[in-house]
Amino acid sequence: MSVVPAHHILGIDVGGSAVKGAIVDLNTGTLVSERYRLKTPRTAGPKEIGRLVARIVKHFKWRGPVGCGMPGPIKDGKVLALANLDKAWIGVKAHEVYSAACGCPVIVVNDADAAGLAEMQFGAGRGRKGVVVLATLGTGIGTAVFVDGTLVPNTEFGQMELRGKPAEQFASARVRKVKDLSWKTWGKRLNEYLAALENVLWPDAIILGGGVSRKAPRFLPSLKTRAHLMAATLGNEAGIVGAALAARRRT
Repeated sequence: MSVVPAHHILGIDVGGSAVKGAIVDLNTGTLVSERYRLKTPRTAGPKEIGRLVARIVKHFKWRGPVGCGMPGPIKDGKVLALANLDKAWIGVKAHEVYSAACGCPVIVVNDADAAGLAEMQFGAGRGRKGVVVLATLGTGIGTAVFVDGTLVPNTEFGQMELRGKPAEQFASARVRKVKDLSWKTWGKRLNEYLAALENVLWPDAIILGGGVSRKAPRFLPSLKTRAHLMAATLGNEAGIVGAALAARRRT
């Protein structure tokens, strides 16, 4: 049996639409395997997601530490709140669920924090000082905040109120798709969200991530912010890479 290099770790990204995993080279921040993707079931409770994580681990025949990012604030592996998965997760120690399901030690972190770690080390935020905010635009809106490169964990600025509802219900990528909004119309909504974000954080730079970052040329030029604004460079791989990074830092 071949020996797995110490700088290779399996990263898994649990989202509202899919659970994805790949083996990551943490020296370069690149995937050294094809992504393995499974659709998130409607009932996305601990048992169901635990089975999917176990399937990904089995797919890669993985035996070492696993990093896993998932929505919501996570403290000591426990899910404190949740917007886009089954509420049965709240109060559950996710790392224990996943570790028991797959037979490997699993480190669990907030998914936006994971994406932020990846972008700050290997992507658009590399070498940036001051206050940097990553906003992941997908099923919801996740945020990661860094001060001189240090993560402020578990920020949930996708949940701040905007027009009487959580901001992610107004300006997420899913809202654009469900409401069939043009890029211009959605861009106006996103601009409103970014303005609200700037009024509470006054960041030096904002990075827009998530799968929609691939379409950045279609909406980025119409956005206006005080902070330097840029698209994430790791795209949908950021959550996987960052989850693997978090696992290395804690093992």
